[in-house]
Parts: sequence; C-alpha cells; structure tokens
Amino acid sequence: MQIEPTPLSDLALIGFGEAGRTFALAGAWKAATVFDVKTTRPDTASAKWADYDAAGVQGCESAAAALAGRSLVLSLVTADQALSAAQACAPFLLPGTLWCDMNSVAPRTKQQAAAVIEAAGGRYVDVAVMAPVEPARLSVPLLVSGRHADRAVAALSANGFARVAAVGDAVGRASSIKMVRSVMVKGIEALTAEMMLAADRAGVVGEVLSSLGPEWQTRADYNLDRMLVHGLRRAAEMAEVARTLEDLGVEPAMTRGTIARQHRIGSIAAGSPDGLHHKLRLLTRDGTEMT
Repeated sequence: MQIEPTPLSDLALIGFGEAGRTFALAGAWKAATVFDVKTTRPDTASAKWADYDAAGVQGCESAAAALAGRSLVLSLVTADQALSAAQACAPFLLPGTLWCDMNSVAPRTKQQAAAVIEAAGGRYVDVAVMAPVEPARLSVPLLVSGRHADRAVAALSANGFARVAAVGDAVGRASSIKMVRSVMVKGIEALTAEMMLAADRAGVVGEVLSSLGPEWQTRADYNLDRMLVHGLRRAAEMAEVARTLEDLGVEPAMTRGTIARQHRIGSIAAGSPDGLHHKLRLLTRDGTEMT
C-alpha cells in the first residue's frame, strides 16, 4: 500500500529549542505552527517569540492553537517533559494525527506517552535522533519504530529529513538503540572531562593528549564544549538512560557518574567558543573540582 506523504502545511512543532529551530531553518518550514511552553512565561516569552520570527515559523500562544488542523506533530521538548507534553497535547489532536516523539527518553517513557496519544485517537511514533542536530540538520540520522513507522518515514522524508529508517513495529525499539548507545557517547564526554581536569591539575595536558593520538586535542575540545553547552540536557537524557538500564536489569553504575558530571559541567555556563585552555579554566574556576 502506498502511503501519501504528509504535506508541509500540516506540520506542527511542540517545543522549539535547538532541535526545533535548527530543523525549521534548514527546511524553511514557514507554514509550520509552533508552540513552546516558554512562550507562556514572562521571563522567556520575548526571546521565544524572537526565535519564531527568526525561523519564519508561525508561533502560537497555546498548544491547542498550534495543533489545530495539523496531521503531523514533532515533539521536541526536553527529556523530562516528553510524557507531560503528550498528556497536555493529546486532547487537541485530530484523529489519526502522527505524533513523532523525537525526545531522548527511556523506552518505558515512550510507551507511556504512546498509550496517551493512541487513547486520544492519534498515531504514536517512537523517533530516535542519533546524532547532534548541528551540523547535520535535516541529514541527522533518525530511527523510527512503532505500528505507524512506515507512515512516519514517508511523512518525515516529505518534510526534508534525508536519513530516516524504520527499525521495527514496537514502540521503544528506536529509543532502546538511542539510550544504550548514549551510555558510550555521553560517557566518553564525561570521562574526557574527568581526564582533562586531572591532567590540568597535574600539568600534563599536552602529554596526555599526545599519548592518546593526534585527534584528541580536537576531540577533547569538542567533548568539553558539548558538555558546557548541553550538559544539563544531557544529564536529563542520561537519567532516562539509567532508567532504561534498570528496566533491562543492568545496574547503571557508570551512567550514574556520567549524569553527575554532565549536570555539574552543564551548570557552569552556557558554553564557550574559546579554546581548550579557556574551557579548563572555566571548569576549575574558584579552584573547585567538578565532582
């Protein structure tokens, strides 16, 4: 059976952080409607409306307004809000609306969200974003699972995503791949920070990096930058990773350490475009080790 793609004019975004802005700009989604909860907060509303204007999307004052008449929804909120967003938006969905949950959460969280969306008449799809959205943008790899995976692949592809693959008909399969992979990816970032803090204290940064290989000067700089910019979000994701491991009967011993260090470093500042030396100074300001 041929699946008709969902037209761009039927696209809505719930959540408009880095991923939402990046996708909207890359796809020139000027017909898309958007709602972010920060629109409703006095201290963040102006900045969020400016984000909408910069991206050329149709910002809305409520989820109900953004979802009205829309048949494809991308949920792009923070990990700790994924289920809440599904619960808040479910009453406003048209029957048959595709709800693409692109948030980095545990399979069990996605299954709970799926129950909410399906009970409201929507079609829930588990989508895992498998790489940073910058610089990949609409070429970022997406894994899709659930009963409506094939329909979602067609809809996402029609709206500009270039690397979308279905990985099964069970909600939670795509997110399992993402969550288990994050044990390594985010864990290496945390290990990099721990290594660099120790190397800096010992005065052997150059020697340690050269012993690992010529690529590690750039790699360490990149890993620290990602933690400074996205550490809080990564910590929330890693909490979902820990939940995933516990559900699988695996003790998240290393993952707990990753959560702590990602959160600590993410709490320092909103990132720095400067070099590795400056990042280390930022991490150790006031002489406090990030533990």
